[in-house]
Amino acid sequence: MDAATLATDHTEGLANGQASGRASVRYQVWATGLLSLNFGILFFDRNALNFLMPFVQPDLNLSNTQVGLFSSALSLTWALSGLAVGRLSDRMGARKPVIVVATLAFCVCSFLSGLAGSFLVLLAARLLMGAAEGGVMPVSHALIVGEVAPERRGLAMGVGQNLGSNLLGSGLAPLLLVPVALAAGWRSGFYLAALPGVVTALLIAFTLREPPVAKHEASGAPRISAMQALAHRNVLLCALIAIALVSYLVVCWAFMPLFLTKGRGFAPTTMSWLMATLGFSAAIGSVVVPAISDAIGRRPVMIGFAFLGLILPLGAMFFTGSAWLLAAIFFVGWGLNGLFPMFMATIPAESVDPRLTATLTGLVMGIGEVVGGVLSPFLAGALADRFGLAAPMWLMVGLTIVAGLCALGLIESAPRVVQRRSKTALAAA
Repeated sequence: MDAATLATDHTEGLANGQASGRASVRYQVWATGLLSLNFGILFFDRNALNFLMPFVQPDLNLSNTQVGLFSSALSLTWALSGLAVGRLSDRMGARKPVIVVATLAFCVCSFLSGLAGSFLVLLAARLLMGAAEGGVMPVSHALIVGEVAPERRGLAMGVGQNLGSNLLGSGLAPLLLVPVALAAGWRSGFYLAALPGVVTALLIAFTLREPPVAKHEASGAPRISAMQALAHRNVLLCALIAIALVSYLVVCWAFMPLFLTKGRGFAPTTMSWLMATLGFSAAIGSVVVPAISDAIGRRPVMIGFAFLGLILPLGAMFFTGSAWLLAAIFFVGWGLNGLFPMFMATIPAESVDPRLTATLTGLVMGIGEVVGGVLSPFLAGALADRFGLAAPMWLMVGLTIVAGLCALGLIESAPRVVQRRSKTALAAA
């Protein structure tokens, strides 16, 4: 799609949809797809260390506790950055410049990770990477909410957060980085991960626009505070779910490669494609799970897919059959990844105020990353050093049960479902 076509799409969208200010469907698809690709490159960078850890750990003589600290450090600065940048973006009303600058910054941090020669230097590089990357997702969601029609919001936000991140960050990353590490050393993997973000930063800068002012913003409707928003039942429950499921993900990323290679005795190449299965599962789930929730509601999908996550750690520990069947278990269990844009952005924005999308996403993500993402890998590493590498798997089992129980308390927020129920109630009255 060239610049002239995008400019035409902007004009047509504003002419045909002046009330909402949204661009054409074609531009909405392009914006969502490009932001999804950009977030995928970001996750390729974030996950690179996890897939390279079987090579990094012996080279730098790291303990399992130190392995967990890398994820904790990145999660901490990621969370703080998400909180600060999301709120700043909402106050400024600026989306595109924030994403461009953050994208270029995390490319630099990935390159610095490849230069690290000790635990402390690599830890510092991961802290900086979290600070660079944390604001990208909240601001991307805010841009999508500003451009995409409400009836397609769940699907668009699912694609924006999960499609690219899982195809690249969880699917392509282990398949590409492990062979690169075997052939040229683990440092080359980080250098490779740093390059594509420059391209997406330029595409965002030259082909995307700032989303238009929403109708309720233009009308001067009062804006509630972030703390008032957090008091809403759905936002509070989404924050608790974020703690559980962010913990589930970072523990899996940090320790599943080690558990498969050291605990189960799989070769690094087998581990790489088993982990890649998670990426392809989540890529499909990024479309399927939010689309189902658009049709039947957020709450039942949140409940069902949260409990579905039980089969992944249980399968990793106890399934002794074919590696292909284990990959199928991984594929199905990782379907819960499709829930992330729903509890981090979609449900809070629908429940409170779409103008606070970046703030709410940063808030829920920040709570999840600080409490779950920072503490859980450290805890998992300490448990692994004391009880063995199966301990992080049992921690994952407990976390998905907690998430499912919290989802039982959600209030339905999907626009199509709420509207349908309202019509049914009016007809009954």
